[in-house]
Amino acid sequence: MFVHDDHFPSDSRDEDWLADVGRRGWIVLTKDTRIRYRALERNALIGAGVGAFILTAGNLNGPEMAAVFVKALPRIQKFLGKHQRPFIANITGSGSVSMIFQD
Repeated sequence: MFVHDDHFPSDSRDEDWLADVGRRGWIVLTKDTRIRYRALERNALIGAGVGAFILTAGNLNGPEMAAVFVKALPRIQKFLGKHQRPFIANITGSGSVSMIFQD
């Protein structure tokens, strides 16, 4: 797993770093539940061919978020085997994964 700030400036615009993520074939794990509603970021994600998983559980600290992502990992892998990018999917606090948008 890579952390955004390890590869991109902390103030980089979503539309810039998402293009690079798409070129690298990476997926995005985020807690930004609004990304699918902001046209610029959503269009950048779709245009870059990115798959994004959004953690919908709020008010979690870093270790709690990591635990949810680890719990969801088998479901994420299964999901990636069934769905082509670009897409946006939810991950709940219990580790469930579901599609919310696919181009």
